[in-house]
Amino acid sequence: MADKKDDCKQGPSTKAVHGGEPRSKALDAITTPIAQTSTYTFANTQELCDHFEHRIERQEYGRYGNPTQRVAEEKLAALDCAEDGLLFSSGMAAITTTLFAMLSRGSHVVVTDDAYRRTRQFLNQTLRRYGVEVSTAPAGDYERIEEAVRPNTRLIFSESPTNPYNRVLDLEKLVAIAQKKRVKTIIDSTFATPINQRPIEFGVDLVIHSATKYLGGHNDLLAGAVVGSSALVSGIRDLQAITGAVPDPFAAYLLIRGVKTLALRVARQNQNAEAIADFLDAHPKVEVVHYPSLATHPEHEIAKRQMSGYGGVISFEVKGDIDATSRLVDACGIPRIAPSLGGVESLIEQPALMSFYELSTEERLQVGIKDNLVRYSVGVEDADDLVADLAQALDRV
Repeated sequence: MADKKDDCKQGPSTKAVHGGEPRSKALDAITTPIAQTSTYTFANTQELCDHFEHRIERQEYGRYGNPTQRVAEEKLAALDCAEDGLLFSSGMAAITTTLFAMLSRGSHVVVTDDAYRRTRQFLNQTLRRYGVEVSTAPAGDYERIEEAVRPNTRLIFSESPTNPYNRVLDLEKLVAIAQKKRVKTIIDSTFATPINQRPIEFGVDLVIHSATKYLGGHNDLLAGAVVGSSALVSGIRDLQAITGAVPDPFAAYLLIRGVKTLALRVARQNQNAEAIADFLDAHPKVEVVHYPSLATHPEHEIAKRQMSGYGGVISFEVKGDIDATSRLVDACGIPRIAPSLGGVESLIEQPALMSFYELSTEERLQVGIKDNLVRYSVGVEDADDLVADLAQALDRV
């Protein structure tokens, strides 16, 4: 594999294309081959013993690793300037396995409020059943975050930017609190990608990505990843070998293929999103736009200092009720109505009618989801076309 220190010195596009990959590959292929196998043979019992006694490095069984998977892990670690990485079958598998590995009965975790719904459900419902205590603190309120830390706190978990309101945490402040209190930090950096932000460079212990989104980039795979120090990732890998939340080799291959254009795609999505945010911010039928490039965003200055781009997801609130918001969504001709994000195609959704459909308006408001909220995942189409499409859709509101 390439030297990790050299990888970290390279630019984002160079790392996306070459990071983590050996220069010489099997069969002299320029692309990483797919090792489509579930098990691996040994030449003799001595080789088996050498493997188990760590005298040689090789694969044994698909649940414990795969050569294609390992290249993907090395590539993602290189992008985030991390020592090691671990690939999973989905983003939630990465989150749940990591939390299970780091928490136990009687321990405590602090999570910020504007975080992915399923993450909060896992913490507040599943882990509570196993005796893990959970406190929720407002994203961006560092006094409340610090006050929430207890003697039995093991980690602070947040996203940055958050889903769906694009709150941007001051990672230096968060890490300072964690180091003062001697707890670990985990940042879900799916919205940012390693192109726009690398939390490990700010001292964050572990970074999680839903690789289904920007890293894959084409809405054709499910995968998740955690990157960080070799010691922490090794402990999570040990649990993954038991729980079995592993990716298949073809998904790993698609991920490697997708990451090669990550820097190019994210640069275009950043540009498109800024153009759309500026348009929406000036539109009379839009109440508020939640996007870090705007001076009105509460963490605009933090984002300017901490991020190299503002991301490809825009959330905004329409002036009108749930039906008026649905008319806008339905009138859009370019983005498709879908729950994901980060692909080359633009996607749009009304969170009240997508992820939170089964909740009442009152219950949705308790978790911060308004009926007039729209989340727009910007693709790589032409910005002028996306703006014109939104303009005609807003005429229907």
